Amino acid sequence: MQYLVSVIDDKTNSGTPDEMIAINAFNDRLVADGNWVFAGGLSDPSTATVIDNRGGEAVFTDGPFVESKEYLAGFWVMEAPDLDVALKLAAEGSKACNRKVEVRPFL
Repeated sequence: MQYLVSVIDDKTNSGTPDEMIAINAFNDRLVADGNWVFAGGLSDPSTATVIDNRGGEAVFTDGPFVESKEYLAGFWVMEAPDLDVALKLAAEGSKACNRKVEVRPFL
């Protein structure tokens, strides 16, 4: 199974050098243990563009879909045999990046 582990933050580029070292070490371990699929950090929500093409013409709106103090700052896509393993890995990722995370399985 694959799981999306969303990193929640309220600041942009807030990772300290020590946090980046811990994140890189965690990523290396995910790769070595076969849990790595993909990961990335995201730009500030102010850089977002929302596109709604449900009608006759696409509508483009600058800025985030939802105004919120906290937002998706980055993510991991992890491979894990079950939710318990995914939660354990996510807890380690939360510790490494020093942020809250949310775990959701892919359908």
